Amino acid sequence: MEATGGVSLLDRGRRGVTPTRSGEALAHHARLVLRQVGAMQGELSEHARGIRGYFRILGNSAAITEFLPDRLGTFLGEHRRIDIDLAERPSPEIVKAVAGGLAEIGIVSDAVQTGALETAPFAIDRLVVVMARTHPMASSRRIAFDQMPGEDQIAFSGALQRYIDEQAQQAGHRMRYRVRLQTFEGICRMAAMGAGVGIVPETAARRARRIAPIAIICLSNSWATRRLVLC
Repeated sequence: MEATGGVSLLDRGRRGVTPTRSGEALAHHARLVLRQVGAMQGELSEHARGIRGYFRILGNSAAITEFLPDRLGTFLGEHRRIDIDLAERPSPEIVKAVAGGLAEIGIVSDAVQTGALETAPFAIDRLVVVMARTHPMASSRRIAFDQMPGEDQIAFSGALQRYIDEQAQQAGHRMRYRVRLQTFEGICRMAAMGAGVGIVPETAARRARRIAPIAIICLSNSWATRRLVLC
């Protein structure tokens, strides 16, 4: 270790050895590593004895942000010995992961083919357009996606945006994104200030309307209403 690190860890003398300051730093980190290894062994022991359970769930943007927090919160509160690894992925990737044994449960749009996977209905996810109440289209009840390309867009940094981009590509539209945000609430708040328009789940828009003065307009395209399924 001294040769690899290029530093002296021990002072060696006739009366024995004593750690240098570098050696004391190493000892400190070694204790942390050993403590972590001990915790790992204890947790693995619990799994081996069936005391603790673990499974991996993959979901699309709407599932992760809008539908799962409350449901998983209740479940985890009632099952103290079960841990969950939750991750966001696009629906096609989720199907492949579940089919390949990389995840136990996936929540996807029913627009994707799930093959031989067992499925069950989970939720309805409706996409809406959010904009400032002063926007010229704010009084509209419904608008088509074809009306969107000319507008300044506020994009979402997640799997949902890939889905929207696919719809734009299929329709031959080129979208202009001014900024990408990591939360639907952030998109709604920025849209309320007139920075552009955004597409978010209806549940997120209605929740954000309590704190941001936005107009919520339904998207008339059939792909804007997605049925989420558990696979």
